[in-house]
Amino acid sequence: MQTQADGTAGADRHRGVRDGFGIAAVILCLVVGTGLILLLTGLWKRFARETIPALVGLPGGSWALGAALGVITVLGVIGGLRCTPGVPGGTLLARGLRSAGTALCCAAAFGPLFYLLSGLRARNCRSMSCAYLPGTGTAFLAYVVTAGLVGWSVHRWTSARAAEQLAREKMRVRRLRKKGRGKSRAARR
Repeated sequence: MQTQADGTAGADRHRGVRDGFGIAAVILCLVVGTGLILLLTGLWKRFARETIPALVGLPGGSWALGAALGVITVLGVIGGLRCTPGVPGGTLLARGLRSAGTALCCAAAFGPLFYLLSGLRARNCRSMSCAYLPGTGTAFLAYVVTAGLVGWSVHRWTSARAAEQLAREKMRVRRLRKKGRGKSRAARR
């Protein structure tokens, strides 16, 4: 009886050590992940704050920059919606390429928005690195208007195509039924 108690105590101690290492590994992953997110966010903001003034200085200025970024966003959304999840029977390479394409489209959809938001004045920051970049507000306005109008027109166009396809399919079924071919075998007898 005493050997069973000693064996159970050893198993409990082993499980406790394993659980402790698991908790430490999760905490370490969270700390490293948070550090990477903060690093990437800071690098992105620095990149945006250094390149926006040069892009606003190009011909067309902030209006052209906002319009171009709005079109990129709409194209990213369209691409993201077209990249459906991988076919279950697909190869690993095909699924990987489809996932990479989806990630690229999502970056194209959200990247321009975060790029322009990085140029706006930061809240509760009095440093010069957080100051408003001239032309960013106008570029943001042009971005919103362009993304809205282009997105709305693409939506209208795809809806019209879908309605036209549905009407053609209904007409085809109607013609088949008129000839007696659109009915089931039991209905024809």
